[in-house]
Amino acid sequence: MGIILAWFILIMSTRGGMDGKVMDKGKYDNLQGYLERLVYAARESVRAGHYRFDFTIHHGIISLRNAILSCKDRNAIIAEVKFSSPSMGRIRDYTSPQVIAREMVDAGALALSVLTQPNYFSGSIEYLMNVRVAVDVPLLMKDVIISKEQVDAAYRAGADCILLISSIYREGLADHTLEYMIDRAHDHGLEVILEVHDEDEFKDALKSSTDMIGINNRNLKSMHVDISTTAKMLAKGNSTNTTTKPIISESGISSVEHIRYLKQYSVDAFLIGTSIMASDNIKNKVKELVMA
Repeated sequence: MGIILAWFILIMSTRGGMDGKVMDKGKYDNLQGYLERLVYAARESVRAGHYRFDFTIHHGIISLRNAILSCKDRNAIIAEVKFSSPSMGRIRDYTSPQVIAREMVDAGALALSVLTQPNYFSGSIEYLMNVRVAVDVPLLMKDVIISKEQVDAAYRAGADCILLISSIYREGLADHTLEYMIDRAHDHGLEVILEVHDEDEFKDALKSSTDMIGINNRNLKSMHVDISTTAKMLAKGNSTNTTTKPIISESGISSVEHIRYLKQYSVDAFLIGTSIMASDNIKNKVKELVMA
């Protein structure tokens, strides 16, 4: 990427991004369930042009899957850069995403997840661009992805991987089928984490062409979190010992005890956001989880 482009991105970052503010969630309250609200908000973001820009950050794709599978000397922590969430509201006041990213990587994070959804998460595609410039580890674009425009934006903004939420596609809430979206990501060289929450979704994910499976401990319909969700699903022996897809536990992980508990069930990696971003010392918190 050219020096001028990098300078432009960093300047925009110091201004907090173009559309990283939390939008008025009251306008979504008449929709049934949090999942539907998240999808509606995502659709509005696409329509508003949140994912449109006329350049590409060219970089060699860094495989998150390979990084997880080769991580033997520490816990594979995917640390997440996010400033708000639907359940917590504001988690942390705005700080340069690239500064946060460097702290996370210096502390041993295997990879980073960057929230780009503006409505409920105070995210911005620009945050992903800035983090790409700042660090050289696998980057996940974390969003409520319903449109091919978002997949294309992930590639052009410098992501290595995207996350797709199984329930959105099972309920027909996206613009395209799950298979189409996985194929489109793969056409760009991007890897895919398919996020599941129940046993049926997990079994389907094992048979899909996704690269990794994320087990979300949060129920997106009720927003209830229970980290035993991962343990219960893996304890049932859903062919995890025969799959080459890394298993990632997501949501509600905040302590050394949580990491040690989930490791008993052969979890390969841990996606952790709120507890890190809410910490008084991001670097120390990541180190604690990495070495748990």
